[in-house]
Amino acid sequence: MADSSLKFGTSGLRGLAVELEGQAARQYTTAFLRHLDLTEKGGTKRVFLGHDFRPSSRAILKDCAVAIKHAGLDAVDCGALPTPALALHALAKGGAAIMITGSHIPADRNGLKFYSPNGEIGKADEKRIVDCLDRENIPGHEVLPINEADQASERYFERFASFLTENALTGRRIGVFEHSTVARDFLGRVLRHFGAETVSMGRIDGFVPVDTEAFGDAVFSPIAGWIREYGLDAVVSADGDGDRPLMVDEAGQFIRGDVLGLLAARHLQAQSVVTPVTSNSAIEALGLFELVLRTRVGSPFVVEAINGAPGSVIGFEANGGTFVGQNVVANGQALGPLVTRDAVLPILCALGECVRHNMQLSEIVASVPLKHALADRLQNVANERSDRFLMRLRDEAEAERLFASVGISRRAEIDGLQFWTGAGDMVHFRASGNAPELRCYVEAGSPEAARDLLDWGMQMAARETSK
Repeated sequence: MADSSLKFGTSGLRGLAVELEGQAARQYTTAFLRHLDLTEKGGTKRVFLGHDFRPSSRAILKDCAVAIKHAGLDAVDCGALPTPALALHALAKGGAAIMITGSHIPADRNGLKFYSPNGEIGKADEKRIVDCLDRENIPGHEVLPINEADQASERYFERFASFLTENALTGRRIGVFEHSTVARDFLGRVLRHFGAETVSMGRIDGFVPVDTEAFGDAVFSPIAGWIREYGLDAVVSADGDGDRPLMVDEAGQFIRGDVLGLLAARHLQAQSVVTPVTSNSAIEALGLFELVLRTRVGSPFVVEAINGAPGSVIGFEANGGTFVGQNVVANGQALGPLVTRDAVLPILCALGECVRHNMQLSEIVASVPLKHALADRLQNVANERSDRFLMRLRDEAEAERLFASVGISRRAEIDGLQFWTGAGDMVHFRASGNAPELRCYVEAGSPEAARDLLDWGMQMAARETSK
């Protein structure tokens, strides 16, 4: 089995699409089903499938369906839909699920995200799936999955139908940057349901990878012009599989994902918050929550911590993907747990905060006194080059030399390497778990200082990883 690029990263199995398509997809699906049979998570008779708009996704879905049929189970095709919509439908039906998506990574890559009948799998499950792999070829044959695309999409819509008060968004004009996200039609529908006027923009027939943390990408350059042209109160979007939000305020400023997650937790009055180390380091100091739990980067780590957290629980990642744990209430009604990333929920929460406080989006963001944070990444940096760079930074003398212009007051190593400068600002380097990329996160006391520090960090990393 040629699967040299395939590995589990921060959120599912990822690798080159040409290596995943065919026997590899069938064999990983079979290994997942074997794992379910060997654990208390087995017993499922149906496996629900969904996909994003990547050119390879539909073919890989068919390979997964072949393996499911070969195992004597029923494959259910939920079509192109957001990952949280697939997870919600499978959970309600008591079945397992596989989302075929590469999320935000380059278009020549793809992946499988696995859900047991109990929800998103964890790191221990990933290891057991690999242990269940073998090289047995699974013959191809025609499979006609059960079609539940409409049911799955409608179930997801009903989850949000009473999330805000009726006509809460009347009078607001919101742009939907559609590109090739599977959430594009749903975002417009749910916003109009609450009375907003929506403007569709930027729809792409093919596929373009959109990283909602890389605000400097050229794909985002038209947004400021759209805001001025259409007089928008906000622009909203999501990544390819609709589990990471993108939101831009009325002044054309991008809202960082951890700020959206924080606004969601505040809006839903969470008692416990779970978030990775890459989210803003000032969250604890706000005093909004009884407990803040920090994790490593990756949804499996967030899921594990949410499942053990007390009270009403919201989790979010630095990319803004938001998880709903137990005991959460929205608009006076219980909101069922959905412990997987969701892009729609934090967008609605941010708009709900605008309604609750009668403020513009920029004012709501300004009301949360966090450090100014930015992030970017170097693309096409092989893992070996990132590893060498991070290994050099672990050497105290080498780190002092590379940071000579900004100084080092302290450092930490949880997931990647964090350095606090002499001015008290922070720089965090980590290798992506999903793609050959090196990520850089910074926090500073002003937007200008954050921009300067990010530029410095990116330039230094580019120089040093090219050696």
